[in-house]
Order: sequence, then structure tokens, then C-alpha cells
Amino acid sequence: MIGVTVLGLGNLVHSDDGVGVHAIQALQRDSRVPHDVVLLDGGTQGLSLLPHISGVGRLLVIDAIDVAQPSGTLLRFEGHALKGLPGKATVHQLGFADLMVALQLLGAPPGEVLVLGVQPGSVDWGASLSAPVQRALEPLLDCVVAQLQVWNAESSQNDRPGSIGNSQAN
Repeated sequence: MIGVTVLGLGNLVHSDDGVGVHAIQALQRDSRVPHDVVLLDGGTQGLSLLPHISGVGRLLVIDAIDVAQPSGTLLRFEGHALKGLPGKATVHQLGFADLMVALQLLGAPPGEVLVLGVQPGSVDWGASLSAPVQRALEPLLDCVVAQLQVWNAESSQNDRPGSIGNSQAN
């Protein structure tokens, strides 16, 4: 199982819909991101992403998610809350929920999935983020890095001799 993959989704020519890709581009320059984390610009690739996220241990997805909140609102979905994500097809061809269903059918779902999103203000044609979403980008990156640090600490704790998560402890 591959460790951690951060997947940014979105269309850079639909304004705020591109927030996931903008975030991945910023994370690629961020020294706080652990070297062993895979940063993946998923853009609008849809089901062609399956081989890249199949069987990952932990998947953190960054995307614009419309849940009728004020523009720029940061959103977090995990566990059962993932089932409540908007499931309709998007400009990404198929919705994120469709990718998760396909991974289940292939028998290769991620061990853990977390979606961090931003409420878009505009998904009209345009190459730049709206002001509220642009202001939310830095706090979004901080949330991603904080989650990566939590996962890194959990992995380090499980790798210590004698810990419950270590296979040598049995």
C-alpha cells in the first residue's frame, strides 16, 4: 500500500473550480510537506485517476465543493460524512463519489479518505480564483499540512518497536 497521496481536483479555466489544482501547485513549493507524500494534480481526469489512487493508504482530496455556504468557506468531510458529498457529475467529468465507487468495485479503496474543500463563489469561465476563495487558499494549505503532520505522527508512532500498530509486536 502506498502511503499518503494528496489529490487536487478542478478545472483551471472555471475560476474557483480550479482551487484543488491551485492548492497542489502551492503544496509542491511548500517545504512543510513531507518528502514521501505524493502530490497529484488530478485536474479533470475523472476515471483515468484510478490507477494513481488505487490502494493508497491515505487519500486527501482537495476540491471546490458546493454545499450552499458563503464563498471561501473551508469544508472537511471524512468517514460517514463523505456519503453526503454532492454526487452529481461535475466539470471533472464524473464526481468524486464515482471515483470512490469505482475503487470499491476494483477492491482497491484507500484505507482512509479525507476531503478538504472550499465553497466556490464562481465556476464561470476564468483563470483566476475569486477573492473569497483566494483568501481561503492559505488557510486551506495550512489544514492540508496539519493533517499530513497528524498522519505522519501516527505512522511514526505505529512504526516504533513494541507499538500496537507494528507487525513485530505480535
